[in-house]
Amino acid sequence: MLDRAALKAWFGERCVFGAPAADFTTYRAGGRAEALVSPSTPEELRGLAAWCRAASVPLLVLGRGSNVLVSDRGLPGVTALTERLCRLEIKENSVLAEAGAVWDDLARLSAQAGLSGLEKTSGIPGSVGGAVRMNAGAFGQEACDRLVSVQAFDGAGRTVSLFKKDIRFGYRQAGGLEDLIIVSARFEFPAGDAASLSAERAAVLAARAAKQPLDLPSAGSVFRRPPGDYASRLIDAAGLKGLRIGGAEVSPKHAGFIVNAGGATAADIHALIREVQRRVREKTGVELRLEQILLGEF
Repeated sequence: MLDRAALKAWFGERCVFGAPAADFTTYRAGGRAEALVSPSTPEELRGLAAWCRAASVPLLVLGRGSNVLVSDRGLPGVTALTERLCRLEIKENSVLAEAGAVWDDLARLSAQAGLSGLEKTSGIPGSVGGAVRMNAGAFGQEACDRLVSVQAFDGAGRTVSLFKKDIRFGYRQAGGLEDLIIVSARFEFPAGDAASLSAERAAVLAARAAKQPLDLPSAGSVFRRPPGDYASRLIDAAGLKGLRIGGAEVSPKHAGFIVNAGGATAADIHALIREVQRRVREKTGVELRLEQILLGEF
C-alpha cells in the first residue's frame, strides 16, 4: 500500500495526489496518477526507486509525457516526472544531457555550438530519456546516432552504465533499456558550421509546422512506419482523415496523427486507434503497429 504521508513528507509540494494525465501528458487526456512526484536530483530518483521496490509500490518514470496514452482508469502507485533533471552541459565536442532535458533543447544547443548530427531531429517532442529509450528520429537522423553512453538505475536503484554498443538500437527501439531508469546520456559530435546547422534546424521546424497539427494536443506519430511505406499514406488512402470518435480525431492535416480535438478521453483515442488499424487492415492487408505506448489498463 502506498504510504502517502511518507511520500508527502519526502517531496512536499513536489508530490501531488490524483493529478489527471491531462496535466502531464501531451494528449491532455487520461485518468489520474495515484501519486505524482518530481525528483530534483538523480540521487533522489535513485532513492525513490529503491523505496518503491522495498514497499512493492509500482513506479513509472516519465519525461515530458509525449508518445504515451494513459488509461482513463489512471496510474497506480508512483509516477515520477524527470522534468527537474534537465541539465545540459556542453564540453568541447560532447554534450552531457540529463534524462528530463527537452530533446529539442539538445538539438538547438548542439546546432548553435557547431556540433553536427542531431539538427534534423529538431522539434521532436519529449525528453532526452524518452528519445533515447525509443530511439526517436526524423528526417534520417536518430537519437542513437551521436550517442556514446547512458547512465541509468535498475529497479533497485543500482547504477548501470551502458555504452552504445551495449544497447540494441533499431527502428524506434533500444533493446536493453526496457527495465532501466535513464538518468543521463552523453553524446559526441563531429564539428560543423553553426550557421548552416541552425539553418537546417529552422528548415526542419518550418516543415513540421507546415505538415503537422501542432496546434492541437497529440502524442506525435501514432504508428510505426510499415516496411517500404508510411502509416500516414495508408491511413490517408483509406479515407480516414477527419475520422472522429468522441473528442479524438485523425488529423485532417496529417493522417499519422490522432489529435485531441476537444474533450477526448483516453478511451476515445484508443478506440480511434483500433478503428484506424481495422480499416487499414481491411483495405490494404497491412497491420499498423503502435509506436505510442499504452499506460494503464485498456
